[in-house]
Amino acid sequence: MTTNRRCGLGAGVLAIAVAVLLLAPDRRSGTPGHGTVQAAGGAVDVAIVLTVDCSWSVDGHEYDLQMKGLAMAFRSRDVIDAIHSGPRGRIAVALVQWAAPDSQHLAISWQIIETQTDALLLAARIETAVRQIADGATSITAAIDTATHLHQARPFPADRRVIDVSSDGINNAGGIPEQARDLAVSRGITVNALAILNEVGYLHHYFRNHVIGGPAAFVEVAADYSDYHRAIKRKLLREIGLPLS
Repeated sequence: MTTNRRCGLGAGVLAIAVAVLLLAPDRRSGTPGHGTVQAAGGAVDVAIVLTVDCSWSVDGHEYDLQMKGLAMAFRSRDVIDAIHSGPRGRIAVALVQWAAPDSQHLAISWQIIETQTDALLLAARIETAVRQIADGATSITAAIDTATHLHQARPFPADRRVIDVSSDGINNAGGIPEQARDLAVSRGITVNALAILNEVGYLHHYFRNHVIGGPAAFVEVAADYSDYHRAIKRKLLREIGLPLS
């Protein structure tokens, strides 16, 4: 019973934190940009919450490789073409930095990506996003919970909803990830994972058994952080909806 009450309290705190973050103004600019939620104007093909591992096992160089890899993906012609090929021709993206259960940071709130300019602006924001949380434990559970609340608070509809978990380690804090995953799936969200195998050689199997869930859920694999840019691009293409062999 104690464990359940703590889980419920944690979920409530996360929900409040996410709501505050979503309602807070973007202090980097006085007015919303073209790709922000205020300019949404309707549904998107898919809404993706990107979660970036900032736990103790991720040093500064490895963090930079994650952010540069994501930025490269959104600058690529393949990803832009995939967005345009969808029924609505638009997607939405948010980005969360995460580590311990109490270390979750919304680095980029929901952005609508419809044009090449939108994608390039997002890439620039990702590439320059400063790491905002200190090293800590690896709470995949909290990362999924935070992303789930972001989806629940999303101010526009999405035909598909995805949580994109990237990490180089197994969950070691904040409760079991299956509970967070099952909650996400019950709300119509697919949880996918990118396993970076530089630390734990069996991580892709762990993610398959304990983390991913929902329609067409999958695990993408990066051999190490230098391979992250290739793997995250392939993962995004699959999540946007481009079939890959």
